[in-house]
Amino acid sequence: MLTEQDITRLRSETPGCEDVLHFNNAGAALVPQVVLDTQVDYLKLEAMTGGYEAKADSMDRFEGVYQSLAVLLNADPSEIALMENATAAWLAAFTAIPFKAGDRILTARESYASNYVNFLLWKERYGVEVDVIDVTETGELSVDDLKRQLTERTRLLAITHIPTGGGLVNPAEELGEVELPDNCYYLLDGCQSAGQIPIDVQALNCDFYSATGRKWLRGPRGTGFLYASQKAWSELTPSVLDLHSAELDNSSTYTIRNDARRFENWESSIAAQLALGTAVDYALDIGLEVIWQRVQHLSSMLRAGLSDLPGITVHDTGKQQCGIVTFSSKKENPATIQQRLRKQSINVSMAVPSGTILDSEARGLPRMIRASTHYYNTEDEVERFVSAIAD
Repeated sequence: MLTEQDITRLRSETPGCEDVLHFNNAGAALVPQVVLDTQVDYLKLEAMTGGYEAKADSMDRFEGVYQSLAVLLNADPSEIALMENATAAWLAAFTAIPFKAGDRILTARESYASNYVNFLLWKERYGVEVDVIDVTETGELSVDDLKRQLTERTRLLAITHIPTGGGLVNPAEELGEVELPDNCYYLLDGCQSAGQIPIDVQALNCDFYSATGRKWLRGPRGTGFLYASQKAWSELTPSVLDLHSAELDNSSTYTIRNDARRFENWESSIAAQLALGTAVDYALDIGLEVIWQRVQHLSSMLRAGLSDLPGITVHDTGKQQCGIVTFSSKKENPATIQQRLRKQSINVSMAVPSGTILDSEARGLPRMIRASTHYYNTEDEVERFVSAIAD
């Protein structure tokens, strides 16, 4: 449990806390000073010594990023690939699966737009079928319906762990307990869960887990990572290779890397990736269980405060809810609310229907304000935010 003294220290280590009330952590969280220093210092090192030389002098630190992510996920470092963003990580896994006509993709109603548009593209390009798993009365994915829909033609189970809006946490661990058909892979989009809740890929039993650094992990933009289980990376060939992911043996043959880094490409921002490692270590030092408890406390307080306001509708569902709080107003459109809050140095984002189109159509959702709390936020900030919405 974080004490008031802990929160004061964590806020003092976060420069942005002096200037803004930041409830846009589901978009991009405020980075700690130590993360900022890591990235800037390395950029200075590159400027003074050269890009190749700076990396050569920092290899131990660079390899440490894989080690830190492995600890975060309870994985082996050989199962970690560093990517430039979560989309690249997710696509690296998705496009490696050899789909053919008649294969089935099972997904959740809350699937993120970037994922779902690729399902439709694959439907057009390869003739795959896309089927949606029903939800329970409380809104999360139905494990029973997943079991009912599984067939030998199911090639992929692709789930968004925590949707971009709506507040719920899908039962990813229960899904991992379901026996999937042979040649079926479980791809879990952890963009909104990594750094917010404890993640154990062994318990999740997923083949792939993709995530970003900029959200709940409080890392820099332009960072992401992919967990690929040893089984998955050893069975699948990436859709593209380069001189980092594979090596030419001669003019006729090549050898692919024997780890998850076969999904990487050669060029990347070392400064950003080192800063991501610092952000992961920062989260591990606090403890993911501690972070998760704090996030739930603040978001529950925020939901309760907003629910008491006339004309405000909170749209969150799920038996287990996270740090994302979505709501709408009968009096003002969300763009106006966002602009007015910004003038008060309060940061939020919008959840648009197209972001989770299936869920939005099923529930008739409007454009919503998305407010997302993190552990460095305070109860006073929650009260200030609710007061600002009331005004």
